[in-house]
Amino acid sequence: MFSNIRTPSRSASFRPENLGQNALAMIGNLCFTLFVLAVLIFTIIAATYQPEDPLFHPSAKITSFLVSKSNATFMSDSTITKTGEDFMTSNQTAFQDFINVTDVSEPTAVGVAIGVGAVNSECENEDGADIDCSNTDVFHLMMRTAIEHFKDIHFYRFGKPVKGSNASTCDMAWRFRPKEGKAAAFYKDYRRFVITRTDNKCNFTVVAIGDYHSGGNARKRKKNQKGFEKKTLVGKEEGNGASSLPVVGEVVNDTLPVVESEDSFSSGKYLVYNGGGDRCKGMDHFLWSFLCALGEAQYLNRTLVMDLSMCLSSVYSTSNQDEEGKDFRFYFDFEHLKESASVLDQTQFWSDWGKWQKQDALGLYLVEDLKITPMKLADVKDALIMRKFGSVEPDNYWYRVCEGETESVIQRPWHMIWKSRRLMDIVSGITSRMNWDFDSVHVVRGEKAKNTQLWPNLAVDTSPESLISSLQYKIEDGRNIYIATDEPDTSFFDPLKDKYTTHFLDDYRDLWDEKSDWYAETMKLNKGNPVEFDGYMRVSVDTEVLLRGKKQVETFNDLTSDCRDGINTCRATS
Repeated sequence: MFSNIRTPSRSASFRPENLGQNALAMIGNLCFTLFVLAVLIFTIIAATYQPEDPLFHPSAKITSFLVSKSNATFMSDSTITKTGEDFMTSNQTAFQDFINVTDVSEPTAVGVAIGVGAVNSECENEDGADIDCSNTDVFHLMMRTAIEHFKDIHFYRFGKPVKGSNASTCDMAWRFRPKEGKAAAFYKDYRRFVITRTDNKCNFTVVAIGDYHSGGNARKRKKNQKGFEKKTLVGKEEGNGASSLPVVGEVVNDTLPVVESEDSFSSGKYLVYNGGGDRCKGMDHFLWSFLCALGEAQYLNRTLVMDLSMCLSSVYSTSNQDEEGKDFRFYFDFEHLKESASVLDQTQFWSDWGKWQKQDALGLYLVEDLKITPMKLADVKDALIMRKFGSVEPDNYWYRVCEGETESVIQRPWHMIWKSRRLMDIVSGITSRMNWDFDSVHVVRGEKAKNTQLWPNLAVDTSPESLISSLQYKIEDGRNIYIATDEPDTSFFDPLKDKYTTHFLDDYRDLWDEKSDWYAETMKLNKGNPVEFDGYMRVSVDTEVLLRGKKQVETFNDLTSDCRDGINTCRATS
């Protein structure tokens, strides 16, 4: 009865001698399946992924070109924004052809004062006469004296001397860089030289050189007036990138651009951003958004209509409140911006728009949706494109325009934004008074030193005794050291004076007080009202001086084992 029932026979594949081969085949098929699945998942992620905006990361993870990792700590560690000149990579030949003392004609006499030089024989009857600052020998004497006296800088150009404050003084300007300078920039100084005649009446002697920017009569360079520079530099600057570098100390021309005529205005194309939630945010947020708008204007070949009136975040204000009415030109180099890009102040623009919009039938194209990308606006013919932003944060931030598919199209023009040359001139003034020969120490104390739960060792490690112990292995005795710190009482560091000459930001208050050039020039920008040297300016100057030290000692890298952002965060922020 069971004759029709077939029992399965043992398949050849399950024979003992084939089991090993089958197992290897199954494992191979499984690995291939997992590989295909992984490739599929990766492809889906790559196709749909949009990078997060860096401003939503913790400060230590913000894009490195937005925030400096080495700032003086009057504020939190995320307050100092880097600008275009911080990333400039100029050809080093721009700095190699400096003027040596051998490039200047050597005087025929030798003296024992600061500098001595000879003049022609016609001088014998000129005892008591005014010093002729235009005399070539006087010029060469002053140049040689400057080169020999200021040993830590390289000179690139000397302006012709002009008469100083009296018959025995001459003012002379020069372009220079510190020998160990890291910043891609030139600097300008102008000083007063006191010159007398020697006993034989035919030699000049430089008996004194004034302080930084003491030679005010030589500040402005006269048109078509040739000074002295190496022949290898003449006509060469454009080729090696020197002409595109900031020159700190030159007279700043940041007057507002004006449209020349109705025809010029009506033929222009403009872009304006209106509203949004970016106002009164941190400076890094401001730049990230502003450069998005500037980048879109560049892409569309339009003039950006910008609001030069800024709101300073409470993070930087002494009142701890947001402060309106700050001028863009207090913090950034508007002269460089207007020379690099087409921009207009919105007050001037709306005044012209009101006069000519109707009679010239100028069109307005309103954009209220972030989904309308710059690429979709490329063919708009209207005179003005206005992007209007809503009131809901963070969707109303300007930088949202540059996200998504736009991110690969709109390039933020960082090279157009430089720091205020007025602030950088204060930096140059401080470093020049230390003859550019100093080391710097960054000492973080403040609230962090009081919080022993997050920073258990900081208070002890930054005490005067510990600083002396730590610095003895890093900085030689007798050196000038610039201390950038949030410790309000600088007498706290008095014990260091036994070994070093200490310098602090407030030691140089005269560079921004009521008698300074900075004070007078910013007051003109502010319609005759005094401008406060606010928290952002302070920490910006403090940080820039710190970065120019020959040796730089940091708190969290060199003075303490505590982590910058608190206990157990060193690995995350390294």
